[in-house]
Amino acid sequence: MNAPAQLQVIYRPTASLTTAERNPRTHSDAQIRQIAASIAAFGWTNPILVDEHARIIAGHGRLAAAQQLGMPQVPTITLAGLDAAQRRALVIADNQLALTAGWDADLLRTELEALKELEFDLDLLGFGDDELADLLDDPDFAPSAIGDQSRLDERSPVTCPECGHVFAPS
Repeated sequence: MNAPAQLQVIYRPTASLTTAERNPRTHSDAQIRQIAASIAAFGWTNPILVDEHARIIAGHGRLAAAQQLGMPQVPTITLAGLDAAQRRALVIADNQLALTAGWDADLLRTELEALKELEFDLDLLGFGDDELADLLDDPDFAPSAIGDQSRLDERSPVTCPECGHVFAPS
């Protein structure tokens, strides 16, 4: 059995990537803003997966966020050698497999409380206000009191950590 090729991160022009023709995963405008805010806060933590022709296999939401941020290039990893069925299946599996994971509720609550104490912007975690109130067991929890909530406001600018471009939605 041959060893698999080592993965390499390659920065590609954003405009050179094409989306999967039949991607069943959808992303709301609010979620794209969340992804953009995450990229602005943490940088790129998960490259876009593409095939040999720069067609996206996984990372459609990240590409949309990068486009929203006006990023000229994005990190990619090429998954070479997949046949058509494997590519189509991975478009689905990459999303679904993450959904089948669970949470250790006690540990999650402990981590959220620690981040709240550190005045970290909990909106960057992707939970809704009601979810955070439930997770923190605090019906009076007001996330707007923690961190900079404007980051997810559709009218607020977001700065790209890679190139410094400021995306100012209209």
